[in-house]
Amino acid sequence: MEGHAGLGPARGGEPPLRLLFAGTPEAAVPSLEALLASDHEVVAVLTRPDARSGRGRKTSRSPVAERADAAGLSVLQPRSPREPEFLAQLADLAVDCAPVVAYGALVPPAALDLPVHGWVNLHFSLLPAWRGAAPVQHALMAGDEVTGACTFRLEQGLDTGPVFGVVTEPIGPRDTAGDLLGRLAVSGARLLVATLDGIAAGTLDPRPQPAEGVSLAPRIETADARVDWALPSHVVDRRVRGVTPAPGAWTTWRGDRLRVGPVEPLPTASALEPGEVSVGPSGVVVGTGRGSVRLGEVQPAGKRMLPAADWARGARPAHGERFGT
Repeated sequence: MEGHAGLGPARGGEPPLRLLFAGTPEAAVPSLEALLASDHEVVAVLTRPDARSGRGRKTSRSPVAERADAAGLSVLQPRSPREPEFLAQLADLAVDCAPVVAYGALVPPAALDLPVHGWVNLHFSLLPAWRGAAPVQHALMAGDEVTGACTFRLEQGLDTGPVFGVVTEPIGPRDTAGDLLGRLAVSGARLLVATLDGIAAGTLDPRPQPAEGVSLAPRIETADARVDWALPSHVVDRRVRGVTPAPGAWTTWRGDRLRVGPVEPLPTASALEPGEVSVGPSGVVVGTGRGSVRLGEVQPAGKRMLPAADWARGARPAHGERFGT
């Protein structure tokens, strides 16, 4: 059930806020869209510098930069928000508030107090749970049944600031991190606008986070997404879903890397050893530390994702052959 904890109705008639929006990935775009459609004025966007990606190493702009370009907004892309030039630009903008959604760099103390109402961060967890860069992934991998998003006032600590409002979201049994983040990006955008409405109206004060229930969600690197087949099947399942689509679960097969899409834990006991592959009427089944899982899709190195059964017809796993060796 969705709710905005601590957000009361805003009084009408207050002048809209002048905003600097800070964000970078696709998950931040719904918030920018919602702010552009609100009564508030987005005067500029702060996002990470253009990056080279893909086989051709072409320079690409962030999803937020692309949306800002389409809206005709000024786009600021300092290598670091600590740069004196950026701090001077921020002071010249004279914004009332700076909403932040997954910007991707730490805001320095020198910038925190420049907006009248500070920086308001939309974070995709129920703080103080899962402070850090990958809250959605860690909530899924930990087996949480409910998560959500919070708006809070940015301060020097890692996601430690006082909270303005909360929206909750159940985690479905087959959700991937991409599924969950997509829903939170939309509901969180509404929460962010409601938070700024309350700040403009003077009706909203943030509340300190409780000291209990703190957990950390550090960035997940590619090495962290390697499947550990010695874990129980239900843990393998949620860990794979937690890193889908990025950075993507993987294992090794005959010395090469094999990307692994979401798997299905099987209810029956298994005689397979951890990582052992079996092909039969039930599909492509892999043993785990307790039970087994059925593969959905896999991606061999340099190729596209394909159904596991199609992969197995070409790979022809031998009896007792294992992933991860």
